[in-house]
Amino acid sequence: MWTHYEPVHAVTYFHPRARAAYEAAGLRGYWRGYFAGRVAPLGAVDAAPVTAAFFNFAPPMVSRALPSIWRLATPQEALRARLTGAVQALAELTYELPEAHLAEAADLLEAAAGAVETAGRVLGAANAALPAGEYPLARLWQAATTLREHRGDGHVAALVAADLDPVETLAWRVAVDMPPQNLLGRGWTEEQWRAARERLAARGWLDADGEPTERGRAGFQAVEDATDAAAARPWQALGADRTDRLRELLDPVARACHTIIPADSPIGLPALPA
Repeated sequence: MWTHYEPVHAVTYFHPRARAAYEAAGLRGYWRGYFAGRVAPLGAVDAAPVTAAFFNFAPPMVSRALPSIWRLATPQEALRARLTGAVQALAELTYELPEAHLAEAADLLEAAAGAVETAGRVLGAANAALPAGEYPLARLWQAATTLREHRGDGHVAALVAADLDPVETLAWRVAVDMPPQNLLGRGWTEEQWRAARERLAARGWLDADGEPTERGRAGFQAVEDATDAAAARPWQALGADRTDRLRELLDPVARACHTIIPADSPIGLPALPA
């Protein structure tokens, strides 16, 4: 299900209309819009809790964005901008789908999002507490975002439980399948990257050539399995039949969204099967 709702959320990062909405709110530059939009459900917070919740950004990078972005736009203005941009993006991508199709998808995705367990999940809880959108695309995007952040909170918990720090996690992704330029812009220094690779090698996750070992692959797969298990409750609540129906409804939406998401984006979304 993640591969079907994550693309719906991700238009906020990649579609020109989403970027334009942030700029219209005074948030010029990609990272201002990113931090303002994603942090806004938490309110006008400073850097420390965001560094913790976002997990993989270096503290100095977060500190450059927060709290200064709140002088450019309030959290409420950022929330309006992110929803406006996302809805405009989805409207452009799904204009061929009947409204009844989108409304049914929104109903089911909202039902799943309404079943998230928010205890210990700061970003998921903050998004779950937002009022529902008025129209199907707004409802669809907000439900996808709640589920996405709920799953991300569980993923961070699994990483922490596995004793992986943020830069180690990024270094592992680069070693496995991610172009390094996609993750280097998160504020970590070359010395921090080097030290993280050394720590991964010391725990037996990377070999002498910096390649992933079987031990490392098994260790990270355990993290992924824990993430999936922690994200299962909404789909258990929805039930197998309604989940299957939702997957069917989301499939053309997700495929449309994939057209503007780079294949090698840091999200790591796999292509949907033909």
